[in-house]
Order: sequence, then structure tokens, then C-alpha cells
Amino acid sequence: MSEKAPKYLTTTLPYVNADPHIGFGLEMVQADALARYWRLMGHEVFFSTGTDEHGQKIAQKADEKGEDRQKYVDHFAGEFNRLKEALNLSYDNFVRTTDVDHKKAAQHIWKLCEAAGDIYKKKYKGLYCVGCESFKVESDLVDGKCPDHLKEPEEIEEENYFFKLSNHQKYLEDYLSQEGVVEPEWRRKEALNFVQAGLEDFSISREVSRMDWGIPVPGDETQVMYVWFDALTNYISTLGWPDDEEGLFQKFWQEGVTTQLAGKDQVRFQSIMWQAMLKSAGIKATDKVVYHGFINSGGQKMSKSLGNVISPYELVAKYGTDAARYILLRHVHPFDDSDLTWEKMDEYYTANLVNGLGNLTARIMKMSETHLEVGTFEPFEPTTVDAPDMLHMQAAMDHIWSLIQIADELIAETEPFKLIKTEPEVAKGILVNLRQQLLHIGRLLLPVMPETSVAIRAAVRANKKPENLFTRLEN
Repeated sequence: MSEKAPKYLTTTLPYVNADPHIGFGLEMVQADALARYWRLMGHEVFFSTGTDEHGQKIAQKADEKGEDRQKYVDHFAGEFNRLKEALNLSYDNFVRTTDVDHKKAAQHIWKLCEAAGDIYKKKYKGLYCVGCESFKVESDLVDGKCPDHLKEPEEIEEENYFFKLSNHQKYLEDYLSQEGVVEPEWRRKEALNFVQAGLEDFSISREVSRMDWGIPVPGDETQVMYVWFDALTNYISTLGWPDDEEGLFQKFWQEGVTTQLAGKDQVRFQSIMWQAMLKSAGIKATDKVVYHGFINSGGQKMSKSLGNVISPYELVAKYGTDAARYILLRHVHPFDDSDLTWEKMDEYYTANLVNGLGNLTARIMKMSETHLEVGTFEPFEPTTVDAPDMLHMQAAMDHIWSLIQIADELIAETEPFKLIKTEPEVAKGILVNLRQQLLHIGRLLLPVMPETSVAIRAAVRANKKPENLFTRLEN
């Protein structure tokens, strides 16, 4: 495959039964940084996100409020789409599972799986968690309750369609045995161990009499699709599959390199169920799924009842868009759980942005404006970007901040602001070097802090101290 092969990138689809939270903000910013970085490297990129809008929880919430279900999901889809401006996101499509084209795609993949002999109907009795919208077995429960929703699941008996996941045991073992199909490595082993323990078929429909907010099962008006079977199809419906009139599916999925971002609780869905569905439908597997950890606050899981939920909109309102992106990319581990509090974020913002990058830019450009002429700079060659692999974003950010520290240390050691009086040519040489370093830092910031990158590079090229990049917090 060509080094400049097209890149396809997607987030999961958040479930629209609540406003956006910081965990999804993290996933969006991670994806956006990757998309910008790949474009910088010369790849053609298709970056997709959207909203998951069917299922029992949504139907119940809308009904409780006495709202039309479509209007209810329209409202929340709008709230998630607003993140594009708030976090300066560059996605190419926003897919909604209530879109006509998506419904068509979901029904088509159902027919393909059915034709492959992987869908059958049977009566089933089991423990069902409404919060997860999935059946549970005893081993999934803690003290008889769902560990994620802390409620006892309901015992339900009904006739549903099932997907023969067990048919794809060998295929999934082979797929998950390939290094690189999952990041981090331990998540790949987690998925592989799960598959090797033996796979059970899973329910992919619900009776309309119990849950009618979903995509109808082809040929059976008494059933609607299980929300996960429906939603997973977005990863290809967003590219115009199955008709592919614009050729996006062929270019980005079939011929490109596909990467999906997801939370650590999605491993079974993204790397097992979805890959089996693709195999059944005769479509190639996802090249890589990257799983991030959760964001906690003060050592506790964020929840409305504890009052410790942080909204991405609150983050942007307090610190600004680029600073919010900085916090999420540098101070949240790309794979492990991380802890954020307002106190910690205030420290990160003040120490590393106001007193760090912002102060360095102001000092260098003030000295340069005073003592140097406007310089000539080499055009930016993307291949010269020497940051580590952007998939490991925290390491990439640490690399950039190590360069900021090097520049700070050079100023402290050489004191060009004093040297200019006694050895002006030596001092000017140091300032030229510092200005070049700052330009390099500005270039590296382009995928992660795009507005700051533009401001720094414009200041260097104009040889003029910019307005303060970051405003000090009020006490």
C-alpha cells in the first residue's frame, strides 16, 4: 500500500440521551489531531463522526418528557454537532442513525449477513440492562447489578433474531492475532482472550411491541434492529455504502487505511461484533481500532449525582478552544484512565500555556522585533515534522514542550537581552536561532493547537510580538 494511501478515521457515535461530556470531547480532539496530522503528511483524509439515535433509552426519555422522538434526537444531535465550532474540529461528515441513507445501509448489511447464513430467529430468556441496551450473563454482573449502571437487569423473554458470532470464531482469532489491529497492545490481547474463551451468538433485534424506536428488520414488521447492529453500520454508511455513488467507500475503506477511535468499554463491540459483521457482509476488516481510557474527576467516576461532570463547553468557556485541546491531548493519557479536576486544569493552563508557551513567544518576538530585521524562512516541508507518532498524542505533546523548555533554557543561559549591548552580533545570532526554534514549535502545534500555531507562525514571519496568546485566569 502506498505511503500516501488515503486515511479513513472515525469516532464512535455518542448516544444522544444526554449532553456531550468531556470523555467524548477527548475522543473528538484526539481524532481531529490525527486527521490534521495525516493531512499535513500529505494523505487524503476522511474524518467522520455523528450521533447514535435509536434504542429504548432514547424512546423512554422522549416519552417521559412528552416530546416527539425525532425532535428529541434532533435537539441532541445539534448539541453534539456544536462541538465542531467549540473544539475547532475538521470532520468531513456528521452521520446520524436516523438519516434515510443510514437506515438503508443498516437494512442492506442485515440482508447480506442473512444471505451468508449468519442470522436466525429464536426465543430467548435473559437478563437485560436497559442502560447498556444489551443482555447480560451472571459473570457480567457485580452483586447482581450491572457495574456500569448499578441496577439489577430485567429478566426478559421474547423472540429475537440472533447473529451467529460463533461462526466467526477462527476468523476473529486470526484477525486479533495480528499486531497493530488494536492499540494499545493489551487491549488486543484482551479481545483475543475473550474470543478464545468461546463466542456466543448475540441478539440483534427487539420486538416492536416492546421497543418500536429503531430501524425495521427487513421482511419482519414485528421486529426492529438492536441499536448496536444499527449503529455500527455508520462506519461505512457515512461513506455512502452500499451505493457508493461518490466512490468514497471504495477509496477510503476498501483501498485506504481505516482507523476507528473508541472508549475502552467498546472492545467487544468494535473489535469483535463489528469485525464479524463486516466478514459476514464480505467487507474487509478495520485496519486498526484505538481505545482510550476514561476521564475521572477527583478519583471518582464522573456522574451527575456527584456533581463532578465536566462539559467540553465549560472547558472551552474557561480556557479557550486551543487550551482545551491542549489539556485533553497532553494531560489525559491516550490509553489509560486519567483524572482531571478544575484545580489541576488551572495549574496546567497557567504553568504550561500562560507562563510557558505564551511567555516564551512574547519574549522571543519582543527581542526579535526590537533587534532583528524580518527574516527569510524556508518553506514548510511536512516531511520535516519530527514529532513522535501522533497516535501516542501525549508523547507528541511532551516532545513539543521539551522544545519549549530548550528554548527557555537557551534564553536563561545566554541572556541575549543583555548580550545585545556588549556583543550585538553574537546576540543577534542567538535571537535568529530562537526565532527559528519558535517557528518550528509553531509548525509542530498545527495538528494539536491550530489557532495558536497560526498566531505564532504569523508573528515570526511578520517579526512582531503578538497579542498575548493566553489570558491569565482571574482569581
